[in-house]
Amino acid sequence: MTPSVLGSVTLGYELLWNQKRRCCGVRLFVDSPVSSTLDARHLLAALAELWPDTAPNLLLQVRDPSLLAGLLALTPPRSLWLELTDTQLANTTLANSARQAHARGLPLVWSGEAGHAPSANMAKIFHKTLRALTPHQALAALRTSQQPGAPSPVVAGSIYEGLASPALLEHSLDRQGAWAVAGWPVDEILHAYRLKQIQPSRQLLRGLVAAIEADESLDVLEHRMGEEPLLVYRFLRYANSAHLGARCEVTTVRQGLMVMGYSKLRNWLLEQTQQASTDANLDPIRCAMVLRARIMEHLSEAGLEDALRSEVFLCGVLSQLDLLLGEPLGAAIHRLPLPGRIASAVVGDSGPYAPWLAVASALESSNTRMVREVCRAHKMPADMVNRALLRTLAKVGG
Repeated sequence: MTPSVLGSVTLGYELLWNQKRRCCGVRLFVDSPVSSTLDARHLLAALAELWPDTAPNLLLQVRDPSLLAGLLALTPPRSLWLELTDTQLANTTLANSARQAHARGLPLVWSGEAGHAPSANMAKIFHKTLRALTPHQALAALRTSQQPGAPSPVVAGSIYEGLASPALLEHSLDRQGAWAVAGWPVDEILHAYRLKQIQPSRQLLRGLVAAIEADESLDVLEHRMGEEPLLVYRFLRYANSAHLGARCEVTTVRQGLMVMGYSKLRNWLLEQTQQASTDANLDPIRCAMVLRARIMEHLSEAGLEDALRSEVFLCGVLSQLDLLLGEPLGAAIHRLPLPGRIASAVVGDSGPYAPWLAVASALESSNTRMVREVCRAHKMPADMVNRALLRTLAKVGG
């Protein structure tokens, strides 16, 4: 029954980021296409199978009332949290079920409209609150950050969503002790780089140099480099440059590593380190780009050999390169001698890799109807998509 329950729901996701700009949880949007009698116990079993103890906290936002009621009646693992909205709590039966679930030790997370908070008689049952600031509160928070000691509308220990600027992120996470933020203001953070180049992460570069000095395997180096999309792009450009003098076109990271060798690679990485970035606010952006590529890898597992799965990963990790380079994606992609399958998917939304890219991109959303339509358009069964998603998310941050 486990395959059937995952085939009966549509999922989307959003990552939770802590003060260190590390992923500390996954918010999973769970919806069913039609009103149904999904078995909560079977869904819980499916999640337990794919979500090990080492995975980050999993926050479920369940839209189906009957499924939510069923989950409230169970005792999931401590790493699984249930989100309850103000609207759902208006249902007396669900509110009573929430109280009983809290008494059994189930972690519950309240969420509501911007500026709202849980009612006094319900607040004590919640492990966390997921809040949003009104425009007035956001302005007050920004003013507070300029006036040490002034009261802030940001509540310590809470999760915040919809924070629209780096200043609000830093105020909430670094000064006020918010537990996490849901989502990340990508456009606003990248706006600060409109007049200067983004550089690869210094921490990731140093990790690669350390891996070389420890004589790690080619697989380890390929995986580590794949964690930094901008570095992948620069590496492939360098590997194909006249300076390196490769005898043939280098189309993959692995091929480039073999052509360059450990000594030349180490020297090149040390050169990159001199101008490398230490901006931690870029880390969630990189992580999200890599996550898309890993999801594509898992989606392609059933039908491709290892070499082609590496191509699929490269397709995903380069698919948002324009955000980091500040130039059209097509211009950047065409500077690399990539296989036509990658360029077709990334630039033309066509070719064999395009369906995996479309589905992986759609999953980065709370819009489960859109996710469902994209999966249907590309003839991808929900069970396969959801398993690939959960397997990938369970490893994020690890």
